[in-house]
Amino acid sequence: MQWCNLPDPLVVIVGPTAVGKTDAALRLAEALNAEIVSADSRLFYRGMDIGTAKPSLAERQRVPHHLIDVCNPDETWSLPVFQQAAKEAIDGIYSRGRLPLLVGGTGQYVRAVIEGWESPAQEADVRMRRVLERWAAEIGPVELHRRLAVLDPVAAGRILPGNIRRTIRALEVIFSTGKRFNDQRTKRGSAYSLLIVGLRRPRSEVYARVDARIDQMVANGLLAEVRGLLVRGYSAQLPSMSAIGYREMVAVLEERMTLADAVVSMKSLTHQYVRRQANWFKESDPSIHWFDAGTDCLDAMVRLIHSCADWIPRESGTAA
Repeated sequence: MQWCNLPDPLVVIVGPTAVGKTDAALRLAEALNAEIVSADSRLFYRGMDIGTAKPSLAERQRVPHHLIDVCNPDETWSLPVFQQAAKEAIDGIYSRGRLPLLVGGTGQYVRAVIEGWESPAQEADVRMRRVLERWAAEIGPVELHRRLAVLDPVAAGRILPGNIRRTIRALEVIFSTGKRFNDQRTKRGSAYSLLIVGLRRPRSEVYARVDARIDQMVANGLLAEVRGLLVRGYSAQLPSMSAIGYREMVAVLEERMTLADAVVSMKSLTHQYVRRQANWFKESDPSIHWFDAGTDCLDAMVRLIHSCADWIPRESGTAA
């Protein structure tokens, strides 16, 4: 491909929620004849559009997007399923002679693709999971997360305290195997020649953009979107409905929370999420080329992508 002489080139765009990844990816894709592969786990679900800040239909018509609206809210995409789907999407982009852009803020999904993760082949322990679910109901999600932090601080640091499903899964693997969840993951190495681009803004600016985005979500009808999902028969207990914004709107509909309090909670939890995203992609990481999102950095990003000198070749012997 004329823009890179390395095998299987993959440009990765990372950064916190609301930093401006969607706009940057669209502009880069148009400049580079590229297609976008989403690595945002919130965008998988059909009908969950407002609360996920999903790219609009107009934006998806500008540039082909992959792994958006690929399942219903009552279906669960595991990490291995995502990895296989991402590989197939990227291979399809290569077959069309185009450049794939992997874009997202879900750190474990991005890392799984670019580092070739192999998750522990640990089958679900149904009895253990039920015990942990009862324990979670007794002590609450925050306390359950604190217990995980004692046993596996790295895994806990990458899971939001309110994400009961992932907290229970990590504890289930620990209790079933006697090993920390994070220690059981292996890495094959990248199957791609990588260029990782990071977008950053001052933390206070990111928070302000998060808050404005949440206010806009509510104004655009997030409450009605969640009501519609419940009316269609999707349970409020589904993992997809535990996402920030959706669980708060459920609480409003069930009159357990006012809309004003829900908005405050959404903003606070998203600020926490932004801080956790920084654990996955640090500004001190020498493999990431950081750009200030508040500037017109498109030309500089395009020059970097065209320059193959700063790309990381895939490891010798790694399967494509």
